[in-house]
Amino acid sequence: MATTTTTTTTMGGLHRLISRSSCSRRTFAASTLPQRPRAIAVRVRSSSAGVTKSQRQRQRQVKLTYLEINSWVWEVGGARILVDPILAGNLDFGAPWLFDAAKKRLKNLGVQDVLQPPGVDLLLITQSLDDHCHARTLAQLAAAAPDLPVVTTPNARPVLAALPTPFRDVTYLEPGQSTNCNGGGVRILATPGPVLGPPWQRPENGYIMFLLQEEEEDAKGLVYYEPHCVYDRSFLEKEALRADVVITPVVKQLLPANFTLVAGQEDAVELASLLRARYVVPMSNGDVDAKGLLTAVVATEGTVEAFKGMLADTLPEAQLLHPTPGVPLHIHLPHLT
Repeated sequence: MATTTTTTTTMGGLHRLISRSSCSRRTFAASTLPQRPRAIAVRVRSSSAGVTKSQRQRQRQVKLTYLEINSWVWEVGGARILVDPILAGNLDFGAPWLFDAAKKRLKNLGVQDVLQPPGVDLLLITQSLDDHCHARTLAQLAAAAPDLPVVTTPNARPVLAALPTPFRDVTYLEPGQSTNCNGGGVRILATPGPVLGPPWQRPENGYIMFLLQEEEEDAKGLVYYEPHCVYDRSFLEKEALRADVVITPVVKQLLPANFTLVAGQEDAVELASLLRARYVVPMSNGDVDAKGLLTAVVATEGTVEAFKGMLADTLPEAQLLHPTPGVPLHIHLPHLT
């Protein structure tokens, strides 16, 4: 696979430190990515055929609700998508004495809260580690809503297989593969994220959301998301991928010797430029109440204001939109002509 823009190992590095102590599917060209088993089917509840002008205008409106750490609820193209949820206890990678992180604001938000009407149409998981594939949360979700469709990386298969109550409708996407989201006219393309292991290991996933009725006209996606600002530049360039909204961290998180947990700053600027973003939504996935031995050695590099300045120099037409945890961020996107 082509070299990523950074040697970042993201939260996978933290995880290794702790360890030591109904669906149509389409494949994009993916460089030399290995071939893997086919995705499991996901039901399609609605079709984009015959979409009216007013419906199309509504679908160009995106609503993003940040749930802290790496968790979101997105409303995209008529679908409500729950992303990387942590809704049951803290984030501790199974070793709370070493690292134990709690949300600062949405401490009491739980699984039943996000399942209340209007509920969610899809669960989207980017990576296989606990800060994205949170086993305690997934166990509660699967018990309460076993038919909730799931789209995820194949790397998360062992975690999902170990749940006491399994999800019944799971699609595993390799980078370069895509699937239709049940709930309303959205195609989800998996993009290469970080490699959390040896170089030959399958990368984790980022994702781009497309409106189905637009995809044949233009490769312009609605939303791009990769939660640690790790991406394969050659993949994005080869597919000529674009995204109106880029969700990414912008402040780096580092361990001693510049061991990167989360990238950002100039890497986030380059990502926004590659995708020709109109809006950048910065994540604050390191803004937690944390304790444990590792908290003393995790440092940050850069600021949101520094990123804003770099973005203005490189991509002056892009706007920076700050999400407030628990408060929907409404984005009205320009219509394609």
